Amino acid sequence: MNTAGAGPTAFRDDGSYLFSHQDSTHAPNLYLLSAGGAITQVTHNESPVLAAAVLPSSQLVTYKSFDGKMISAFVWVPFNLKRDGTTPVVVMPHGGPTGQTVDSFSPRAILLVSRGFVVIAPNVRGSTGYGMEFQNSNYKDLGGADLKDEIAGVDFLKATGFIDAKKVGIWGGSYGGFMTLMAIGKNPDMWAAAVDEYGILDWYTMLQHSDARLQEYEKTLLGDPVADKAVYEASSPLKYIREEKAPLLVLQGERDIRVPKEEAEQVVEILKKEGRTVDAVYYPEEGHGFIKREHQVDELTRSVRWFDKYLKGETKTP
Repeated sequence: MNTAGAGPTAFRDDGSYLFSHQDSTHAPNLYLLSAGGAITQVTHNESPVLAAAVLPSSQLVTYKSFDGKMISAFVWVPFNLKRDGTTPVVVMPHGGPTGQTVDSFSPRAILLVSRGFVVIAPNVRGSTGYGMEFQNSNYKDLGGADLKDEIAGVDFLKATGFIDAKKVGIWGGSYGGFMTLMAIGKNPDMWAAAVDEYGILDWYTMLQHSDARLQEYEKTLLGDPVADKAVYEASSPLKYIREEKAPLLVLQGERDIRVPKEEAEQVVEILKKEGRTVDAVYYPEEGHGFIKREHQVDELTRSVRWFDKYLKGETKTP
């Protein structure tokens, strides 16, 4: 029996092809490419309000980091922005670290830019898509040179004359959450607000509580946990977090097995003891990332409200 065609395929019997597409101003949807070359949109996932809105698109930029290495980033700029040095900015580090921000639809970025924030999402060293040398260039240096690449992105924006250097926030999840915690701990005077979603605080407690595959991945980034103890300690936000000054919002899934909630709980406990501004939400039944629509809505509105309050001095809800 021939089962070669039993697997799912995007090709239909009439020769047409079903594919998914998105970009910085269009949410993911399915489209049908006919055998004759005509394209028809099949799904309409965005709301009518969003579909009718004109949204600022992302812009691909490159800049030099502290050591001359070229870094690529996507930037979202509000319409009709004045070059008067008053605009707040939010840095969005991606997860991984072997990941990459691509030209896709980002609800975080769209919500922020629509409310007057400049947003930058750098693909710092350690990111995929730029060759293996670049991908491996943060080996045993997590939160080191790659964090400096994030900061160089802010310096790039400062040089444009648009942003206010005293109104800089950072918002990341997973390794982006780790980067957020490293940033506010190692460079406390730079950041005015931060949102950490399921970020890593201590690589050693991660080895104790995270799933086995992630433990092995961690070792490929930091080396042997015994022989390279100094590397693990220097690369853990735990070493620096007590220096933090920025108001911090922590968002975490209760059932996250990749970055367990112990990481978030440690952050909150430490900062509360230090008398810092910190708030936390633990979403029930959620893992590494939030799936339930009500939690996604709460994540976005709560985070933007946080930046509105601490970067813009506003308390109204989105």
